[in-house]
Amino acid sequence: MKNVGEVPQEELATGERSTRNRVARSILDHGPSTVAELAKRLGLTQPAVRRHLDALVADTVVEPREQRVYGARTRGRPAKVFALTDCGRDAFDQSYDKLAVEALTWISRAAGGGERGEAAVAAFARDRFAAQADTYREILDGVAPEERTEALAKALSADGYAATARSAPQPQQGEQLCQHHCPVAHVAEQFPQLCEAETEFFGRLLGTHVQRLATIAHGDGVCTTHIPRIEHHSKSTTASTAGRNPA
Repeated sequence: MKNVGEVPQEELATGERSTRNRVARSILDHGPSTVAELAKRLGLTQPAVRRHLDALVADTVVEPREQRVYGARTRGRPAKVFALTDCGRDAFDQSYDKLAVEALTWISRAAGGGERGEAAVAAFARDRFAAQADTYREILDGVAPEERTEALAKALSADGYAATARSAPQPQQGEQLCQHHCPVAHVAEQFPQLCEAETEFFGRLLGTHVQRLATIAHGDGVCTTHIPRIEHHSKSTTASTAGRNPA
């Protein structure tokens, strides 16, 4: 697979590589996008965006998909969106997936495999997020309850998750926390305990029950977590039953 934007020398001179990287990066940061959305964000014409997308599709960096619709469908055919492939994500993420999978596999086997092994991996995943809890709580403690989802999104973005917050589509009440990038997506495909621990972590931070609706690890374009409208809670409030990642 070519790296994102890998093109012949004659194209480099015209800035094609840089623009193509911008298109791919915009999809990484904002999730699956239509041609019109990309053109607006990047200040390009739609024909120019289509040309770059054609090249990225040919390089297996992005792939076209039918737009996922939440809530009531409108008339007409859903617009086509373009999402990063696993290869496309790899081009941005210099991760140690193989090492991580081997380490978690060793933890599972050392605990005896089966349910004990799964429990050991889950304990590791929860401990991993617990180590970050104080930093995130400091950020959220100084924010009004109704602004905490947005604050959490910004904190996650600073850690490489390209996260955003948006109002949940009707008839749902509340917000959706969307992570457009997951540095451990390939590992989470084999060890969903990582996603489950993250969901529980969000619930404890926000002091409310949250529900994971979609994950990159399961083939969705964005990790999406539903967060009900947050009323005022004391700082000691915790969520004992965070939504589990769908398996």
